Order: sequence, then structure tokens, then C-alpha cells
Amino acid sequence: MHELSIAQSIVDTVLAVAAERPGSSVATIHLKIGALSDIARDALEFGFEAITRGTELEETLLEIEIVPIIACCERCHTEFEIHEYSFQCPDCGSRDVAMTQGAELDIDSITLTDPGPTPICNRESTHTHD
Repeated sequence: MHELSIAQSIVDTVLAVAAERPGSSVATIHLKIGALSDIARDALEFGFEAITRGTELEETLLEIEIVPIIACCERCHTEFEIHEYSFQCPDCGSRDVAMTQGAELDIDSITLTDPGPTPICNRESTHTHD
């Protein structure tokens, strides 16, 4: 189950980003996962929930977008979506195609909550004027 190690890598990356904004918390993580990435969505969600239980990410929403497989024909340059793993150009019939998307695993965005303004100085004065 390599999804558990993938979930751990996502958590590590997100925590590093959140650490750059002290006081903020992570509301949402949006992932883009290619249809050919060989990642089981349910297993990744389960792993993420298990790893984040009892942590600062426990309430974080994990959004997963499955990215379709897109290819480009090397002969006629038609771009098309792959269906049923048929890597053949629908226009010219060529099998000389290059996949342009569908194998990725990307953290597309991380939504952080704003902790609010940080006071620059203390306006209370302990100094009295006579």
C-alpha cells in the first residue's frame, strides 16, 4: 500500500508550507491525480485520515481531482482524451502518440486560514508624563 507513504509525503509538504505562515491552519488540500498514476483514491484518503488523526491537520479537507489521460498524436498533432486505454489517434489512426497528462500526482493548492492581524507594537504605555 504505497498510498500511505504518499499520504505521509503530502502531510510533510503541507506542514512545511504551513510553518512559513505562523498562526495559520490548513483548511483544504487540493490534489490532482492522473488516471494512470496507479494511486487508489480510497486508500490515499484512508491513509491521510489515519496519519492526520489527532494532529493539527485532522480537520483538513482533502480534495482529490482525477485528471484524465490526454495524448497528442505525433503524426497529425491532434490532442485527444484516452478512453479504455486505447492509445490510438481518433483522427488518423496512428499509435504514435505522446501522453501529455494523466500520470501526475500534484498538490495543486493548499488553503490556509488567516490567523488575523498581528499587533506591531503594544499601544499601552507604562511611561507617564509629569
